[in-house]
Amino acid sequence: MAFLDQLNDDLKQAMRDKDKIRLSVIRMVKSAAKNREIELGRALTDDDVVAVIQKEIKQRRDSLQAFRDANRTDLIEQAEREIAVLESYLPAQLGDDEIAELAKDVMTRVGASGKADMGKVMRELMPAVRGRADGRRVQQIVESLLA
Repeated sequence: MAFLDQLNDDLKQAMRDKDKIRLSVIRMVKSAAKNREIELGRALTDDDVVAVIQKEIKQRRDSLQAFRDANRTDLIEQAEREIAVLESYLPAQLGDDEIAELAKDVMTRVGASGKADMGKVMRELMPAVRGRADGRRVQQIVESLLA
């Protein structure tokens, strides 16, 4: 529950600082976390909260692309600020080199030799990088290594 306690403390601080963006993002995360808790029927672990935050980041990134296509600079800036706030709650992200090293280890372990083995590699690799790397980025790196 340490993660949710941190969110509560940050919410209070954002109210004191009158930081509207941070305040709305934290409220949104708390709401999404509460909805997820209701779905699961149990209290959330820190990993569950990280998954909620990652889902929110993914939604913002998808929206960001739509805003760019529509040339909505005001919405682009807001989405980028929201993503920055959300990313501040995630653990340190892995670099491409670190992901590639982990992928190579997994490929050796499962005996992957080509694109047909992509599922095996991803199934083993994703739990190791969960919360520390974007799934799309991991997929791209694994594809390039298997090609």
